[in-house]
Amino acid sequence: MSVELKAVQALDLWRGAIVESVRRDAPDLSARQMALLLTVYLIPPPHTVRGLAAHLNVSKPAITRALDRLTEYGLIKRKVDDHDRRSVLIQRTVKGSVFLREFGDIIATAASAAEASAANPKADAV
Repeated sequence: MSVELKAVQALDLWRGAIVESVRRDAPDLSARQMALLLTVYLIPPPHTVRGLAAHLNVSKPAITRALDRLTEYGLIKRKVDDHDRRSVLIQRTVKGSVFLREFGDIIATAASAAEASAANPKADAV
């Protein structure tokens, strides 16, 4: 499946996914929190505050604040590194996996709707 989107269509797809996500009984994440969560789940571990800050090109205090909130929501957890007790590892949780799976489903549904709309443009002319 390949859909070519214009910038406005891509933004509308993103808008639809965001709107659907805030309608659900799920945490309302900032862009930074979502970027951090996606990085932890989609980039192979291990993850540390320092590594995440470097990867996202964001300050360590900003990463720490975002991690604090994601930890409150139960979407990630922190664990002291057994090999270097000064380092804290950021780990995935089941709740975080479920949250991102559902968000991915929202995006996939929105993309399918966009593909159907692109295949039948007259349906939009109502």
